[in-house]
Amino acid sequence: MTNNPQQTARVGLFFLLGMALIWVTFETLSGGKLWFKDKGYTLVAGFDSLKELKAGDDVRMAGVKIGDVALTRLAGRRAEAVLRIDSDKRIKADATATIVTQGLIGTGYVSIDLGTDAAPFLPAGGEIRTATSADLNSVMAQLGDLGRKLEGALGGLGTSLNGDSRQPGLLQKVDAILAENRENLSRTTANLQQITDKVNRGEGTLGRLLNDARLHDELLAGVAELKQGATQARGFLTNAEELVAEVKRGRGTLGALVYDQKAADDLKASLASLREVSEQLAQGRGTLGQLLKDDSLVRETRALLKKADRAIDNLDDTGPITAVGVVANGLF
Repeated sequence: MTNNPQQTARVGLFFLLGMALIWVTFETLSGGKLWFKDKGYTLVAGFDSLKELKAGDDVRMAGVKIGDVALTRLAGRRAEAVLRIDSDKRIKADATATIVTQGLIGTGYVSIDLGTDAAPFLPAGGEIRTATSADLNSVMAQLGDLGRKLEGALGGLGTSLNGDSRQPGLLQKVDAILAENRENLSRTTANLQQITDKVNRGEGTLGRLLNDARLHDELLAGVAELKQGATQARGFLTNAEELVAEVKRGRGTLGALVYDQKAADDLKASLASLREVSEQLAQGRGTLGQLLKDDSLVRETRALLKKADRAIDNLDDTGPITAVGVVANGLF
């Protein structure tokens, strides 16, 4: 058997291509770290349920892979996922980890938000905050419960409408009411038809209002006058409010009387003096009181006026000096 050098070279070439393909595949699956894999550091994330999360699933921050799930375990009343984080990736202490399902039937991964800039970084081996997110199974379970409740509600509605063997439903009751009151309904419908015909012919107040343009215009004018009256009433109320405000501020005579104690005291004193004067007049005190009470003063005043009148009549027949003597003699 002879060896063909060309055939030997082809075999060697195919062997090298196969090794390169295997190397590229492992490089891709290991994240480009086939010969040296970054061990990084670990964080602990506790959940009520890890759902379908398993070791080897991705850990992503803002959609970028920064590590993977090292292992999953039970710790008392909760499940924990130990997260392996790349050494060059630091996570803020207020960041939150959630379990997210990729697509409807995809695998799960741990998603971590960025946190805030002011927060410190989590130390290696520390515990990260977690939050529970709805997965497909829980959503489908809730939809199933909702469907069952909806089915029960629709069944109850159907029973209420159609009734059952024990009691009639709403539709049967309505049908019975219509059957019992068919004659009344017919009369009511006929009356409504008559009313509609009268309105269309312009009979009655409503018919005239709908068909007579003049009444329509008068109604609009009346409404306009009502609006004007309302506007004037609003203005009157505004003026009254301003007047009350002025009174409250103690301005004007009324405001001074209400809020100025001195003015109120002066008014009280004036009323008291007036009352005293009226009492004295009523009792006949003083000249004016005697004049009002004593009839003799009135008679004497009348006699004096008559004497003065006669003396003036005699002035025409006498000279100036004689006139003065006549008036004095007549008076005294």
